[in-house]
Amino acid sequence: MDMTVFGIPNCDTVKKARAWLDARGVAYTFHDYKKAGADAAQLARWIDTAGLDVVLNRAGTTFRKLPDADKTGIDAAKAIALMVAQPSLIKRPIVEYPGGLLVGFRDAEWASALA
Repeated sequence: MDMTVFGIPNCDTVKKARAWLDARGVAYTFHDYKKAGADAAQLARWIDTAGLDVVLNRAGTTFRKLPDADKTGIDAAKAIALMVAQPSLIKRPIVEYPGGLLVGFRDAEWASALA
């Protein structure tokens, strides 16, 4: 299966997701946002597929530390610009696999999608 896991290596949720995949012998490529950055076109596709509120991590410290001007009036274009500049604003992990997209890590959802 040609699969890519996008995230930040020291994120606890990404660690759990990768351990889950490794334990099941699922091959994947890891894309580290901190080293390789985030692609605006890819973010736009994810937002089209999953929705802005699913892809943008509003619960994290990075979002809370944004200036109020950046937090208000967020549409897809503004969110993409923010996520490209600060990849920690992207929900983690995001997995692209043949036939789908997974955002976040939920064991049952992953088991069903990747079976």
